Amino acid sequence: MILKLPQRDLLHYTTEIAKTQVEATVDELLTELKRPYTSQRLYALSQQVYDWLIRPANDWLNETEIETLVFVLDGSLRNLPVAALSDGEQFLIERYSLALAPGLQIADPKPLQDRRFNVLVAGLSEARANFSALNYVTQEVEDIQAELPSKVLLNQTFTQANLQKQLDSSAFSIVHIATHGQFSSNAPDTFILAWDRPINVNELSNLLQAEEINSPDPIELLVLSACRTAAGDRRAALGMAGVAVRAGARSTIASLWNLDDGSGAVLMERFYQTLVQNRLSKAEALRQAQLSLLHDPQYGAPRFWAPYVLLGNWL
Repeated sequence: MILKLPQRDLLHYTTEIAKTQVEATVDELLTELKRPYTSQRLYALSQQVYDWLIRPANDWLNETEIETLVFVLDGSLRNLPVAALSDGEQFLIERYSLALAPGLQIADPKPLQDRRFNVLVAGLSEARANFSALNYVTQEVEDIQAELPSKVLLNQTFTQANLQKQLDSSAFSIVHIATHGQFSSNAPDTFILAWDRPINVNELSNLLQAEEINSPDPIELLVLSACRTAAGDRRAALGMAGVAVRAGARSTIASLWNLDDGSGAVLMERFYQTLVQNRLSKAEALRQAQLSLLHDPQYGAPRFWAPYVLLGNWL
């Protein structure tokens, strides 16, 4: 592990673990995290990974009163929601705001200057092709409309052409896409589903880059809701990072697995409420939304709040 703290030289510490043990532990932890309850085995595995990655740095982190941790992960760790790592008493999300960076070169983060957000929301709630209905998407869209000025493309109106038309004609600070999708290390297998057809990662990047070209202001936040990483693909999160980087969005929120229930809509509603009303950073707004689910008896298991990750600018 290489640790960079403010105004400090790089720090380095090593935990010698066989790669096969790391991969087996992470795979088993992911299996436990996706259960709709919190098992003792989950706590044991979560604490094991915490002991490898975080515990050796605890004294340094406590000395500097760090509030946000930004992770650059490798190998099987890329698909692991670090929010659910536990020190035996608390999950990591209870101590820190968290973000991911796709590479070692972390761009200089800039806080949100203008909170007069203009949002493009694209959603697919009905079943299409071989994909099931997403029952919570309509509620998610309505919740966003209640909080922020929004242009909505829902179901039949959410086509590739309509998405392109909106991005070409207006400058949006937030683009929120709630639909089936998949992130993979293989570009042809990375896509989001519109009403008329899947939009692959290259098309999506081109559409979002066109918005950036037509406006002097980049997309502050790209939200990919209900999408998931490809099962069994240890590098799948790279596909998510690729969308974020190539789209030119300053920040991206996505989920490592999808949930066909109301927890996603609840989390997104609370995220936008916190972002708008409390003027917090994007990472802290996401943290507060995750904590609200963690403390909700209906959604307290990590399955419901842990998969949401913030890539890029955390401010």
